[in-house]
This record gives sequence, C-alpha cells and structure tokens, in this order.
Amino acid sequence: MTGSPAGSLAAFTVAPPVLRALASTEPSAEGSRLVRDIRRSKRLVLLRAVLDAAPGGRSGEAADHWALLEEAERHDPDAVRDVLHYPATGVWAEEALRRLHAPHGPAADLGHLGALAVAAALRAGIGFKATLKPVGGRLALPTLGLLRPARPGPLALTERSWDPDDPAALPLHALPGGRTALDDLDPYRAPGHARPAPVRAARRLTPKGHKRWDTQWAGALTLLERYDTARAGETGLLLRSVVPLSGGSRSSGATLPAAAGSVLARPQAPPALAATLVHEVQHGKLTALADVLTLHTADAAPRHWAPWRADPRPLEGLLHGAYAHLALAGYWQRAALYGARGAWAQHARTRAQVAAVLPVLHSHPQLTPTGREFTAAMAAAERAMDELPPPGDQHAVARRAVDRARRAWYAEHPELAPHEQG
Repeated sequence: MTGSPAGSLAAFTVAPPVLRALASTEPSAEGSRLVRDIRRSKRLVLLRAVLDAAPGGRSGEAADHWALLEEAERHDPDAVRDVLHYPATGVWAEEALRRLHAPHGPAADLGHLGALAVAAALRAGIGFKATLKPVGGRLALPTLGLLRPARPGPLALTERSWDPDDPAALPLHALPGGRTALDDLDPYRAPGHARPAPVRAARRLTPKGHKRWDTQWAGALTLLERYDTARAGETGLLLRSVVPLSGGSRSSGATLPAAAGSVLARPQAPPALAATLVHEVQHGKLTALADVLTLHTADAAPRHWAPWRADPRPLEGLLHGAYAHLALAGYWQRAALYGARGAWAQHARTRAQVAAVLPVLHSHPQLTPTGREFTAAMAAAERAMDELPPPGDQHAVARRAVDRARRAWYAEHPELAPHEQG
C-alpha cells in the first residue's frame, strides 16, 4: 500500500549480532523489530498477490476495496496497519490466493477484502459507503468483531455502521492488560482447509468462558512480568491474538505460520499458560526468520528423535522444538531464581532435553552456514545456563532421565538409530 515498507522479503539482511540474539531466544529490541518487519513485508506481498490474481485485477471490485484501504491509510496509518496485519487476515489471504490459483474447487472469498476495507475505514473514522454480502447471516469485520444484520441480503455500510453497544454487533473480546484479542469470532482465525484435530479452534465462547480466559490471561501476564520482564514485553509486542482451542484439543498450544502474531491455546492455569506463551512466541519468531534466511536444506522426512515428542520429527520440527524449549529452559531458570515452586525441576528437565538434541542439530550435514551459526549460538545460550545451576544434582538427574528416554526411543525405532548416531 501507499507509504508502506518495501514488500520484498529478499531485501532483508540479518546482521550477525541480531542473528545470535535471536538464536539465543532472549528478547531484544532489534530482534523483535526484525520479526515484525518481516511479518509486515510478507503480508503486503501476499495481499498484493491476491489483488493481482483477483478477477478484474486492479480495475475490478477488489480494486475498489483496495482504494478504500488506501484512503483509510491516509487518515490513520496505524489503524489500517493493524487490520491488514491482524493474524486472521493472513489466513484469509493465503486461502484466497490458493483458491484463485486452483483450477477447480471453491471460489475465493474476495468479499472479505471488502470487509478488511470497511473495518479499516471504520477504525480510521472516515466517511464511506460500501455494500457487502454477509456470510451465513454474519459479516466479519477484522479487529472489530461481527455484524449480525436483521435481514438477509447485501448490507449497505457507512461510517455509522459499527456500534459495539448495538445488539446487532458482536465485538471482539479484548484480553486485559494490552492489545491482545481473544479471537473466537473471525471466520479466518484458523486455516479452514487444514485443521488437524490437535489444533481445532473453538466456537464462540460464552461470557463465562471469556471471564475464565480474562482471569487466566491476567494471571499468566503477572507471572511473566514477575519472572521474566523481557519475555513479557516480547509477548506484548509479537502476540496480537489468542485463538481458543476446542475442548477436545490434545495440544496446550500451537502456532500456525499463516496466522503470524497469533497463538492457539486452550484454557490453562496461569503458570501453564505463561509457559505456553513463551513456547509459542518462539515458534513465531523462528518462522519469521526462516522467511528471509535458509537455515537448512533438509527434506520433511520424520527421522529424528525429539525428547518432547513420541513421534519422529523432521529436521525443521526438531529445530523448532529445540528453539522453543531453549526459551522455556531460560524462563524456568528465571522463575526458579525468583522462587517459583517446582521451577528448578522444570528448568533442569527442559534444559536436559535441549542439550540432548543440540549436537544433532549443529552437526547435521544439511545445515547451511547460517544454520550452523544459528545452532552454535543456541548451544552457547544453553551452556551459559551453567552460570546459575539448579541446587543439588537436579541437572545430572534430568540428563540421565533424558538419556534413558533416548535409549528407549531408539529401541522402538531401530531403523533410525544409525542416521542419528552416524
């Protein structure tokens, strides 16, 4: 869009100090800025691709919606940026582009571009007129919520069409303490074409469900700020929405690349939710970095042991898991130093798991030079934890437990042992 940063991911360079800071998982202003800039650039490239692939290109209905976005941007760039870079917008854009390029199958939901434009115009406070078609009796307005018109058919919209107190409006729920939304409304809050059972988004929550989330979220933020102020700040900067997982979800949390800046999570006690946020934010950071750097050239074959999983993992999955658990080991160490109950055991276990796989990662023949530098910095961050070890022999006990788990896993997967060990 006019006035937006360059839309080419190839233009990004990552200075060695920033790469090492990101590899350590420790929050830094430069690292957070880079992650946000990569996400924004990628989103603009994606949105431009949708506009170019839409029927009529830059002269059809999609172009009219884009023009409204540009007009809103001239009045309030921050509001428009928030709408365009909202996590669910990325899910819609990827799905729309996939359908526009597919020879068969469902048509792309290009009307949602109009919903983006209307949401941006409403937030920018400009006068406008637009007509959109609700889907299933609802019109989603990203970052705002849903409109439920009383009558079916196309809906005429103006700058007075959104009133959070109107019974026809269903506002997006804001979590306490920041800009993060609890998104149980946006139809694109999770990918619709690939929803494995462990990460299925929940339906709209009840007021009781919202209150439960408010309590747990506030408690988790309090713990993060108490134990690890830097990670609390990083979470606020990089996390725009939380999508509740359905009750049957087996996972405590997940991060989907299409929804950059979002975490799917189930309700949890504050200590567990704080750890989930630390873990999932790292996945988002590494995904952004991988958009501009090639860390390895390995395929997706699942052949590696990961102490935190029962199933074999591809190299990409092993790298992501080690990265997220390295951050958890640091978080639990700080929590333990503060006096959090059980934190030393959590730290020792998590650190031992990371230490067990870092040599495999760093010696992998398909790492690029950048990937080798990245994993070396991860290993340095893990070794630095020796400066503040847990009391007694907890670290040694945890290492022995991980080693037993490794031997048991290879006994069940003997066909993978030579590759891992050789």
